[in-house]
Amino acid sequence: MAPAYEDLAYDTLQIEREGAIEWLTLNRPERLNALSRQMCDELQAYFGHLYTDHHVRVVILRGAGRGFCAGFDLKDAGDFSAGPTDGMRAQRRVSEVILRMRRCPQPIIALLNGPASGGGFALALASDVRYATPKTRMNVAMAKVGLTGCDMGISYFLPKTVGVSVAAELMMSGRFIDAERSRSLGLVSDVVAPENLAATGRQLAQEMLSLSPLGLRMTKEGLNAALSAGSLEQVIALEDRGQILCASAGHFDEGIAAFIEKRDPVYTEE
Repeated sequence: MAPAYEDLAYDTLQIEREGAIEWLTLNRPERLNALSRQMCDELQAYFGHLYTDHHVRVVILRGAGRGFCAGFDLKDAGDFSAGPTDGMRAQRRVSEVILRMRRCPQPIIALLNGPASGGGFALALASDVRYATPKTRMNVAMAKVGLTGCDMGISYFLPKTVGVSVAAELMMSGRFIDAERSRSLGLVSDVVAPENLAATGRQLAQEMLSLSPLGLRMTKEGLNAALSAGSLEQVIALEDRGQILCASAGHFDEGIAAFIEKRDPVYTEE
């Protein structure tokens, strides 16, 4: 894999390009990849630029070393208690990362190696697909340090993923959930050996790349909207829009032709 051009600007992230896949590695292994002020700013910048960079079609998110992300770095935690103005600015620094992850049109595959606590758990939940290893442990760590368990979108994503009862259990206790229970609840798609984690993520990314570029982006957008839709009618209207946009782009005709001719489709975008 070759370093992407963005890699030159970041100190806490490592970015490598593999065709249309971008590998985004949280790169503070000496701190278990804890979220610092700088890492939050760099994650904002990274996910923000993806909104208009369609050369990148899938992002694989992982952590360097022996953990995914240990949450917010407590060395920078003083910002949050510096008063309402400065505190809200610090809070928005981290929550904006989650918003930009969901706004970017690329699917995000999270590879969870080891602990994913607090903000690390939030990053995992904001990803589209999660794979874990047997040593993966996740928790709502902010509930254990005098804060609420409602942070960085956790109160939005977690109940929708595991149900209200389990979400309340985790958010109101800060207790850890292990890999096997996470798989049984649908919190992660699969649990694989550490040495197979990267290959598992790459395989799914390659399958995603076999879809039409517009269709893949519209699928993420549609899933996002459906999570908050107030009615079936709203969802159907959005789905109808997406299908006709893809068909009008010529992707439907190419997909049908490739299926009939038993070949891989070749999708182009103007």
